[in-house]
Amino acid sequence: MDDRSFMELALSQAQAALEAGEFPVGCVAVAGGRVLATGSRTGTAGGGRNETDHAEMLALRQLEHIDPIAPPSEIAFYCTLEPCLMCFGGILIRGIGRIVYAYEDIMGGGAQCDRSQLAPLYRDRTLEIVSGVLRAQSLTLFKLFFQNPENRYWHDSLLARYTLAQ
Repeated sequence: MDDRSFMELALSQAQAALEAGEFPVGCVAVAGGRVLATGSRTGTAGGGRNETDHAEMLALRQLEHIDPIAPPSEIAFYCTLEPCLMCFGGILIRGIGRIVYAYEDIMGGGAQCDRSQLAPLYRDRTLEIVSGVLRAQSLTLFKLFFQNPENRYWHDSLLARYTLAQ
């Protein structure tokens, strides 16, 4: 499988989140062509403001329970939205070697931050970042989310305005 195939799996996670009324973010952790863990955003349905159960954090938690696991540097995270700073930090601390994301988070994305001024734990990690894989498909899910008046999470935010303007 290739980046597009794994991103399609992440998009399936995001679609499931959307259908549950959640913010449509999905994540798939992969090593050696095998899916190790998945996650989809929770805690936002019905006006919820849970800010810790992000798709990437759920996938990171699943990785804790897999034995044997590939070396972290050989794991890739496929995310439908650019990871936020919290998730990006967790990915860096875990030593994940690659992030592939679909849609840029212009409001809270952390993957493009300048790590040169950060502490060594974050600055010195080797990490490949690939953006824009199946961007249009992810954008469609976010448009559906933000167009639905029942979804109040990040309603009228910079990300919502940016998304709906496309």
